[in-house]
Amino acid sequence: MASFSPKLGIDLGTTNVLVFVPGRGVVLNEPSVVAVSTETNKVLAIGAEAKAMIGRTPDTITAYRPMKDGVIADYRVTEAMLRYFMRKALGKWNLFKPIVLISVPAGVTSTEKRAVIEAAAKAGASNAFVVKEPILAAIGAGIPIQEALGRMVADIGGGTIDVAVISLGGIVASTSVKCAGTKLDRAIIDYVKRKYNLAIGDKTAEEIKITIGSAVPVNEELAMAVKGRDLVSGLPRTIELKTNEVVQAMSRELREMMGAIRKVLQETPPELASDIIDNGIILTGGTSQLRHLPELVFRRTGVQSKLAQDAYFCVARGTGIALKHLDTYQKSIISKR
Repeated sequence: MASFSPKLGIDLGTTNVLVFVPGRGVVLNEPSVVAVSTETNKVLAIGAEAKAMIGRTPDTITAYRPMKDGVIADYRVTEAMLRYFMRKALGKWNLFKPIVLISVPAGVTSTEKRAVIEAAAKAGASNAFVVKEPILAAIGAGIPIQEALGRMVADIGGGTIDVAVISLGGIVASTSVKCAGTKLDRAIIDYVKRKYNLAIGDKTAEEIKITIGSAVPVNEELAMAVKGRDLVSGLPRTIELKTNEVVQAMSRELREMMGAIRKVLQETPPELASDIIDNGIILTGGTSQLRHLPELVFRRTGVQSKLAQDAYFCVARGTGIALKHLDTYQKSIISKR
């Protein structure tokens, strides 16, 4: 029977869910957003369709993210979301229950881990495994994690920054801080409000971060026209925002993220620390793509760091590789229910 079971790897993120099917790659990449009717409590839309509704819904519909800081905040909605994504990835003709491997933040508690496994089982998985994100990110970035060498990964997503030192397939030191992409967006919103008296939405803030944002001040600034609502007159207004303003807006959050990396470096045994100086810090995850982030990491830690190839897909790719070689990674990652 087992041979017929399809396998799915799920990068269950705070802002996006990626589904990986071995042999096919990432088959699905949608926002982790669910639109629910406030009157009937029914799920109306999931994923991209639901995200389009954020900030644009009538009072009877709320669009929200069931994953908060990389952890399940709303169990029922997460289950509906998982069921939808699993079904969509497998196609409706699939008769067999899939074996599912899901990523969780490094700092996840055993209760939170169980919640993810339960949700997956209820959503139709025949067997569910959970794996810590930094390990998956490392596997996906092509780091040989089984070696007796210290490797450091910082996986920066929407909800959390997960930093870990990995050696011999296990995590030696790690931390998970609930400060990442979403917090950066919030910081931009607050800054624009404070400085320009302009209200902008989450989507606009994210666009600003991606289009002109940077982790360190630059000489050649980029500029962008930002539209929002004037808080005094209540009318629409456009301002021009420049890169260094965005750097300033995000500075506190970036400092907190760098603090997470420093903390793990400080807890790393000396032998492994010398490996990390040799190999550098690997950055993965969507938010690691912020301009000049490796430069900021170097300035704050003195350790070279580099962006992994296809940083955004590392965790998803890691789930696929781990599924293919379940036996190899058995001891380092998997906790059955």
